[in-house]
Amino acid sequence: MAISQAMCTSFKAEVLDEQHDLVADTIKIALFTSSASLGASTTAYSTSNEVANGNGYATGGVELTSRAVATSGTTAYFDAADPSWTSATFTANGALIYNSSASNKAIAVLAFGGDFTVAGGTFQIVFPAAGANAIIRID
Repeated sequence: MAISQAMCTSFKAEVLDEQHDLVADTIKIALFTSSASLGASTTAYSTSNEVANGNGYATGGVELTSRAVATSGTTAYFDAADPSWTSATFTANGALIYNSSASNKAIAVLAFGGDFTVAGGTFQIVFPAAGANAIIRID
């Protein structure tokens, strides 16, 4: 099993077909273990190999807040506040950003490059600066 960083191929087509409103829809991020298989071919959120419910994590992940779509030069991008889980005790290997307002359609997969463990603390994903380095962008 592996988690590969990618903007989901299905999302690219769905954006052109106007199936996502990244500001108005409920956009969530869920965490997954190293047993998950996620990548460009992922089409929808599933609980398979998601981090276990409890210990500071709830199935389905958290909603991304402070969402915005903007441009920088010739790049269009999506940005949101860095998601976090407090009083957490778990191990995660990657994450899936998905649209829970649109049948849980997959948007992007984040590969952490290995297991990250938190024990009774805060687990936070730090998104790159908005603009040309944003996780979700069209160049």
